[in-house]
Amino acid sequence: MRVGFYQYNPSFGEVTKNLDAVTAALERADADLIVLPELFASGYQFVSQEEARQLAEPVPDGPTTRRLMEIAKRRRLHIVAGLPERAGSACYNSAVVVGPAGFIGCYRKTHLFYEETLFFTPGDSGFQVWDIGPAKIGVMICFDWYYPEAARSLAVQGADIICHPSNLVLPNCPDSMPVRCLENRVFAITCNRIGSEARGGKDRLTYIGHSEVVTPKGVIQYRASRDRDDLAIVDIDPAEARNKSLNRYNDLLRDRRTSLYRT
Repeated sequence: MRVGFYQYNPSFGEVTKNLDAVTAALERADADLIVLPELFASGYQFVSQEEARQLAEPVPDGPTTRRLMEIAKRRRLHIVAGLPERAGSACYNSAVVVGPAGFIGCYRKTHLFYEETLFFTPGDSGFQVWDIGPAKIGVMICFDWYYPEAARSLAVQGADIICHPSNLVLPNCPDSMPVRCLENRVFAITCNRIGSEARGGKDRLTYIGHSEVVTPKGVIQYRASRDRDDLAIVDIDPAEARNKSLNRYNDLLRDRRTSLYRT
């Protein structure tokens, strides 16, 4: 199975321009699955609730999801991509899953980070897993990685690959995702953006890049640079994520003692 990501620097609020850039990049993608950044077409640093609402779109009927479905159909691939979703009076920091046959699902970010709490409603979708044929995939968005329960929830539902659209500004995630993969025996595709934003007199946010694909053994199979566009595609075997045996006596998920865990 060929999987990867497209790391790039979107222009805030220029949705059509950003969609065109992603479309051009994915025309070169020979892949089964591609992950795009969090809020990949809108940009990240909103200055007001009204601005967030203006850039948010219905799912799956908004222009961003429709464009992604067109790409997925034409290129015969699956795409996971972050976008601001508008549903009734609420706006969510969401990620859509689309494939050659169309819309598959939508995940709404559970753990909002920093000023996201001013503009978005905490997600209510829960962590979900979708079967896309060659693999089962789950989604978490950026700061969700900070909570081990997120990745574990996807693993116990049978996810082979965790798709992780991100706009990372803290330095910890790239070196921490190998632990998430190792403790759950899953692949992870973290797609971050690059560049920076300083809007409306706010502190500058500098995105750290370093998108990566990590194996179930915690090996970084590929990592992008800090500051360059990168369309990266690697070969993986999803079956590696289905073997949870650590040795002849231990199985990663079977040996959990959930009755003793405090929540």
